[in-house]
Amino acid sequence: MTEKFLKVTLVKSIIGTRESHRATVRGLGLRRLNHTVTLADTPAIRGMIQKVAYLLKCEE
Repeated sequence: MTEKFLKVTLVKSIIGTRESHRATVRGLGLRRLNHTVTLADTPAIRGMIQKVAYLLKCEE
């Protein structure tokens, strides 16, 4: 069974957002605008993405 991955890109600045949202973005491994990371497709990661979806672009 192959593991699925998601490509997540930070497309909106975290300036002016809630501290918990900033922590979630950092937890996803995103450091700066237009930074892209590849993450395993797990329920925990999906929940983090859903919390800050307004800041991200997500591809399968």
